[in-house]
Amino acid sequence: MTDNRDTLYAEPQSTSDFVFDDRVASVFGDMIDRSVPGYATTISTIGEIARRSVTPGSYCYDLGSSLGAATIAMRHGIQSEHCRIIAADSSPAMVERGKELLAADVAAYESDVVVDMICADIRDVHIENASLVVLNFTLQFLPISDRLHVLQEISKGMLPGGKLILSEKIRFPDEAIDQLNTELHERFKLQHGYSELEISQKRSALENLLVPETKEVHKERLKEAGFSRVDVWYQCFNFVSIIAVK
Repeated sequence: MTDNRDTLYAEPQSTSDFVFDDRVASVFGDMIDRSVPGYATTISTIGEIARRSVTPGSYCYDLGSSLGAATIAMRHGIQSEHCRIIAADSSPAMVERGKELLAADVAAYESDVVVDMICADIRDVHIENASLVVLNFTLQFLPISDRLHVLQEISKGMLPGGKLILSEKIRFPDEAIDQLNTELHERFKLQHGYSELEISQKRSALENLLVPETKEVHKERLKEAGFSRVDVWYQCFNFVSIIAVK
């Protein structure tokens, strides 16, 4: 998903905490493509997982939907009848821009899947009758103390055999390996046109908001939340996507 060119941190500035506001919404497609290794692969595969997994009459959830990339991928992938996608994000700016992109997709691609894109904190979204739930780089922005409860509520609302896709930035328990992956990620961003100043200022803006954990912690928490099978299906550097089956 591409959008306006991301130059938000191109000039020296007094860095405050990162906010998903109008400025970010206008460049978010470009920002995430150039910041998250394998993002396009993750999104396209979510569509394929939807094709294989979503059952007739069930609900799908995109929690922390941002501009709706995963929502649109699910909309294209779902083959079953009478399905609904609930896409929720707490940023009004992201939801407004997401609705514009969704409307364009609806005009271009015919599907009977109903999509509700709402502005809501994912902790307040009631999950029910769900065959697929996506948390695509979302849980990492919640306080660690809230993460288990969110996953437990998702698990309670899922159908037997339902799938959760959890994508996260992670850290590694081994400090040397963690540092290597951090450097590889920064090299990726440099290769995609970000300057060292942009990388440094954005890192400072995110450091109080995005709290990464290890793969092992995520997998154990998912099992504690009620998922029977949990494993990694995709990883590039310090970005990972996990599939969990109810």
